Amino acid sequence: MTGQELITNEEENKKRMKSYVTGFILSIILTLIPYVLVTYRLVTGYVLVASLLVFAFMQLVVQLLFFLHMRQESKPRLNLMIFLSFFGIIVVVIIASIWIMQHLNYNMSLVQMSNVMQNGEGF
Repeated sequence: MTGQELITNEEENKKRMKSYVTGFILSIILTLIPYVLVTYRLVTGYVLVASLLVFAFMQLVVQLLFFLHMRQESKPRLNLMIFLSFFGIIVVVIIASIWIMQHLNYNMSLVQMSNVMQNGEGF
């Protein structure tokens, strides 16, 4: 290795370390802010839920950019498409699960459930 290659590697390592430290500090901050919001009850209700979702999304972006290096890949569009597909599947599964549970709750009242249990029907 020549001196120029060593300098280049050293600069590259410093850039990586700076990226990791920046990501780590942002992750800590994005974790502590929601913790403080919930612990000290600074906001409540839908505002709390919305703020927690915003901080969770920001945490996701920080993790993807600084630790999973989504922006530094040779083919970032392919990685982005795979990630968005995965995210879409997860959203569909969550929404479908909530929908199913709500409809089961609506369609299966306590009276119906006690009749099923008394008559031995069902399971």
